[in-house]
Amino acid sequence: MNFPDTLTLTPAFLSIGANVGNKIANIGLAIRRLGETDGIFIEALSKFYKTAPQNYADQDWFVNAAIKINTAYSPQQLLEVLQTIEKEQDRDGKPFRFGPRRIDLDIIFYGQCVMNTTTLVLPHPRMHERLFVLKPLCDIDKNLVHPVNGLTVGELFKQIKTDESQAVIALAKEETREIFY
Repeated sequence: MNFPDTLTLTPAFLSIGANVGNKIANIGLAIRRLGETDGIFIEALSKFYKTAPQNYADQDWFVNAAIKINTAYSPQQLLEVLQTIEKEQDRDGKPFRFGPRRIDLDIIFYGQCVMNTTTLVLPHPRMHERLFVLKPLCDIDKNLVHPVNGLTVGELFKQIKTDESQAVIALAKEETREIFY
């Protein structure tokens, strides 16, 4: 994509997860691909968490994280970039909605943008229900304000009742070392 000489960058927050194959390596590859993409600048990365699967429990646990980027892409263009990275790692895709996957990249926030199209809803419509999204976002910015409900990510995190189905366990740095080497 050709960008103008002066870029207008928008902050965006992404959720990243994997539960098939080498989860850490899959996430590392996706992060590297994001960092190599013109018009995307990685600003922050959360800790990594082992998380219980949601919506379809009969699958392996996930590893999840959050990323803050600044991007020159529109929300729809950014979605296309994320889908391309997903397809590079998993040509067959997930077998069904909420099913197992090598990599999953979701836009949680795109600046203060609120939109609802057939292909993209912003902010992410289920983010406020998911500890595996909120906990990593809190690592980056617990004071980030949801543009619709006005609550911070930290406040949303505190509102969720925790139980086994929402387990979020921090991984030790040693477990994620291969992402950075």
